[in-house]
Amino acid sequence: MNFRRTPRWFSPLVVNAAVLVRAINRHSTAAWAAICVLMVPSHADAVELVDHWRYVTEEPQSEWFGQSFDDSSWKEADAGLGNPSTPGARVGTTWYSDDIWMRKAYQLESGVKNPVLLIHHDDEAQVYLNGQLIAELEGYTTDYQLIRLDAKAAAALRKGTNTLAVHCQQSSRGQFIDAHLVSADSVPKLPRPSGDKKPFESELITEWGEKVTAENAWTEYPRPQLERDNWINLNGHWDYAVTSRDAEKPEAWDGKLLVPFALESKLGGVQRLLFKDEALWYRRAFRHAQKEASRTLLNFEAVDYRCEAFVNGVSVGTHQGGNTPFSFDVTEALQDGENELVVRIEDDTEAWQLRGKQVKQPEGIWYTQVSGIWQTVWLEDTGATYVEDLHLSTDAAKGEIRCVVDAAGGKKPSRVEVTVFDGDKKVANVANDGSKLTLVVPDAKLWSPSSPHLYTLEIVLSGDNGEVLDRVKSYAGIRTVGKQRDDEGHLRFTLNGEEIFHWGPLDQGWWPDGLLTPPSDEAMLYDIRFLKEAGFNMIRKHIKVEPRRYYYHCDRLGMLVWQDQVSGGASPSWTFLKPDPKDADWPDDQHQQFMDEFESMVDTLENHPSIVVWVPFNEAWGQHRTTEVGEWTVARDPSRLVNIASGGNFWPVGDVVDFHSYPAPKFPFDKRRYGDFVKVVGEFGGHGYAVKDHLWVNSGRNWGYGGLPKDRAEYKRRFVDSINRLAELRSKGIAAGVYTQTTDVEGEINGLMTYDRKVIKIPADELARIHESLED
Repeated sequence: MNFRRTPRWFSPLVVNAAVLVRAINRHSTAAWAAICVLMVPSHADAVELVDHWRYVTEEPQSEWFGQSFDDSSWKEADAGLGNPSTPGARVGTTWYSDDIWMRKAYQLESGVKNPVLLIHHDDEAQVYLNGQLIAELEGYTTDYQLIRLDAKAAAALRKGTNTLAVHCQQSSRGQFIDAHLVSADSVPKLPRPSGDKKPFESELITEWGEKVTAENAWTEYPRPQLERDNWINLNGHWDYAVTSRDAEKPEAWDGKLLVPFALESKLGGVQRLLFKDEALWYRRAFRHAQKEASRTLLNFEAVDYRCEAFVNGVSVGTHQGGNTPFSFDVTEALQDGENELVVRIEDDTEAWQLRGKQVKQPEGIWYTQVSGIWQTVWLEDTGATYVEDLHLSTDAAKGEIRCVVDAAGGKKPSRVEVTVFDGDKKVANVANDGSKLTLVVPDAKLWSPSSPHLYTLEIVLSGDNGEVLDRVKSYAGIRTVGKQRDDEGHLRFTLNGEEIFHWGPLDQGWWPDGLLTPPSDEAMLYDIRFLKEAGFNMIRKHIKVEPRRYYYHCDRLGMLVWQDQVSGGASPSWTFLKPDPKDADWPDDQHQQFMDEFESMVDTLENHPSIVVWVPFNEAWGQHRTTEVGEWTVARDPSRLVNIASGGNFWPVGDVVDFHSYPAPKFPFDKRRYGDFVKVVGEFGGHGYAVKDHLWVNSGRNWGYGGLPKDRAEYKRRFVDSINRLAELRSKGIAAGVYTQTTDVEGEINGLMTYDRKVIKIPADELARIHESLED
């Protein structure tokens, strides 16, 4: 909350805001009598409310306030404009820039007696009526107030078209501007703004987003580690509608939404917020020819947050959890030929649900909410018995690939066969009745960032008579993750028995056009390639689960991944690494939902060789039952290390102790407390640098840790200094560093690239040279 100073007014009359609000809300004759005593009351017709504006945030040409000025190229906005956190604001359009210029027109049949301005403003607002300055205001208000027009200003009114123009400037946090021409004898009650369902609409778009169409929206196969030939991509334009929570399936639809982009995203084509009392509906048709002795699965890669799917009016399943894939068997609901698919979704952003960086009022490190389908939707046909899941693990010393196959369907397979290929060459084969299959690869080529070798797997299920029930493709990278002490007794990360310093960026995975959804597979791949070329060997995937193809690209390019669990719910006080930490108190049902979603993430991603560390909590966000969660994680996946709470309240569980320090990296060494843990700096840096024309919003709201540098040279000096400090910490026992961050994200301009990925602040080859001080 801002402490807003008392306004200074340069106008003939100000009416107390509290009196005005009571009058507006109650339509009290007595209250209005008290106000209008100063206004010479008379009878007048009401002025029709005009609750929208045209506006720009870059200074327009002179005479912009004149009645004849052409504002047809200006943006359209619902009133008022500002930040929803501003006291007394009724925000129809989000405004974050330092300055705004606004215009709107009134049609008057006759003159207005007792004309007044109804205005809620921020600093240095100027108001013009038909080109004449009628009010010049300093300071700000915390609610709507009335300003009486003097005789000269009132005389500017005329029959027909009248233009109200406003310039407002505000460079600190809370801000708001709205103004109405009204009669003091008939002040309207301002309605809930019609545009309050719109997120902030930035001009930024990536080069990949510019090319997105309904025909090319995420056409790649979404599940590279369990691949079948028979599948249908359901991305593209769907009908959509937003209703009240208790409404039935809509009869009329609001328009088209491009799947797999969220309701709030630019690429989805709607850019509307979903509220907790609303439901979001999707509908599309598809054709299907059902085959005998087969099943059809409807797959969703991710839907935020609760959903139910209907095929031809039949409910085929429900799901809760916004970040991981799920499937429904829709075989019984299908009909040959045309079918209808309807999906109903609820999303309570900022309730207990796990939401990561999403908030209702984005600012600082918190970003625009995401609702609905935000990853690929697809159908696949399988046999009556089919591979439902694979569980892969490897041993570098033995050259082993261990495979457990989960089969589903009406009949258990008589034989499960797994074959390993190195390119086109068969290098291992084993078959049994479906228990664990262990394959030994002679002279195995191990997976590492410097040599990310992958073996292709073929899995075949057979019946009693040798008939093939199902056939899928997968892959594996043979590697072993571990830790060991160096000569000074510090624990270090190892990969395949060799010490390795983990060095990577904090990676949010947000996009200006798709929000949580990358605009394309190619765009997602671009980020990983840039980081690889810049000399990083690791990415900390921060509070987000990416599409499965992201991890496939990390696997084949050789990027280690620290995978965060998505956060949400209640948080304890953040005490960093101090002794005697506290946990938040979570109800049993909410904790169970957290664990269900955590298990789903681990189950979805556990086969990827790139993932080497699980991070259940970030800082103290939603941190609860820490020891229990840590012990569960260690037992669930002993093949990886556990960083229980990156930068959070330290509990002695798992493998890693993690400290966050901005902007310079540091660590509170304490051998007695941390001697049995790998010590890392899980976040540092965050040096900001603003690149004009590539900002989410052009305003003073953009920020980086430690303040913004005066130029690019200072930005680079700050970056190099942080790397040198990390290298020094490495010599003292630090085993990893995570620099904040890959890209700018909304108001955070501390990325190595701009949010639209069009400007790289320090070239990749130069970054690689800077990072040489961290190499072995």
